[in-house]
Amino acid sequence: MSGSKSGEKYTNPCLTMHQPWASLLVYGIKRVEGRSWPSPVRGRLWIHAASKVPDPATIKVVEDFYREIYAVNGITNVRFPEHYPISRLLGCVEVVGCIKREELEHWEEVPEGVRIEGQTDFCWLCEQPQKLVVPFEMPGHEGVYNLEKKIYDAAVRGLLPVESPLPVKFPIPNPRDPFSLKPGSLTSNFKGSKASDLEKSEGQMHL
Repeated sequence: MSGSKSGEKYTNPCLTMHQPWASLLVYGIKRVEGRSWPSPVRGRLWIHAASKVPDPATIKVVEDFYREIYAVNGITNVRFPEHYPISRLLGCVEVVGCIKREELEHWEEVPEGVRIEGQTDFCWLCEQPQKLVVPFEMPGHEGVYNLEKKIYDAAVRGLLPVESPLPVKFPIPNPRDPFSLKPGSLTSNFKGSKASDLEKSEGQMHL
């Protein structure tokens, strides 16, 4: 699936996600959103839950996965959402960068648990989660799309900051350039065998 139309401009970008991943991102439990395409945006990204009802087995598998990766960093008391609403605008996160999975795996400046989160080609790095006090119903769309102004105006007044189990501040190479943390931007930072391993992995991806 394509992330956006070529040259599209975003004012209040939104992404529709399946549950339970949508709520986990807004609650700050999920810090990396994995996609097969690079993020077309930096800054605030609204998160909308798709209409598919998550089955209990999927919820258990996903929650267990996050319990395991937080345990790597010594955190064993992760509090998960009590409910996973569907067809609702849930809140927002700040997308501060997007890198390849192989880069995230080698990035020692971030907690080990975060490095394990990247499961797809491109990793959208998310900070500063905020949730809506009352998630409200709206239809979703594929890819990244703009929220209607009336929805944005109502939503922005109902946001609350979320306390993540382990907040992460991703180091941005150039704070003045929001797109400085992009696929390939970290490769030169890896030395020795790690750099060699990364180059091999990247080469395999393009076969």
